[in-house]
Amino acid sequence: MSSSFIEVKIDNNVAWISLNRPEVFNSFNREMALQLQTTLDDCNSNANVRALVITGNGKAFCAGQDLKEVTDPELNPGFRKILEEHYNPIIKKIRNIEKPIIAAVNGVAAGAGANIALACDIVVATEQASFIQAFSKIGLVPDSAGTFFLPRLIGFQKASALMMLGEKVTASEALALGMIYKIVPTELFDEEVRNLANNLAQMPTKAIGLTKRLLNQSMNNNLEQQLKLESDLQIEASSSNDYNEGVTAFVEKRKPKFKGN
Repeated sequence: MSSSFIEVKIDNNVAWISLNRPEVFNSFNREMALQLQTTLDDCNSNANVRALVITGNGKAFCAGQDLKEVTDPELNPGFRKILEEHYNPIIKKIRNIEKPIIAAVNGVAAGAGANIALACDIVVATEQASFIQAFSKIGLVPDSAGTFFLPRLIGFQKASALMMLGEKVTASEALALGMIYKIVPTELFDEEVRNLANNLAQMPTKAIGLTKRLLNQSMNNNLEQQLKLESDLQIEASSSNDYNEGVTAFVEKRKPKFKGN
């Protein structure tokens, strides 16, 4: 499943997706963005994949858009094409894949790179990681759903300041703000992310996917709509094989063996 700018390995029902342009801090060009979309589609349709991890090769997670591409008169696809064909589809796929997605932020996550991480279900970072809404530094506005997710994660006032000032947020600051789930020491990072991903991959994938759908809809639903959706999806979850296994294992006082359906 690997391609030149995206490396993919499937192990224990986990798809490990690595952004692979380390010489430019994994910044996106068109080819890399399209390859990531294809990879996400493949993982979505692959029943053997029950959890995904997105990380970066080298020292960075992702530095956002490769500015050399947008300043090259021959290569520049234009910002409308970049957003509508590159980043917007990536964000939609991350949110619409009904499997848990971990962003393993191993270094700087800037611009679109930061917002792709924040769109994932769980963000785990090394102590050296940082997050930067770098857009204002070059006269642009935040994209890749940053203006949607960041205010909901940390509040309107703080998000406004970070986006307007373009200040770097350290991993410890991001944790204190509620921007990320956990910080892991660098020497333990790979092991901790693997344990988390493997745990998620062995959980009831159907229920986790429905939970993700509920969280997505909660962004816009009122209370009555959300209660109705919870009821509908609880009925759907209760008809799954994993629910039957979970209840049976509870009664039998053993660890459940979920199959993800």
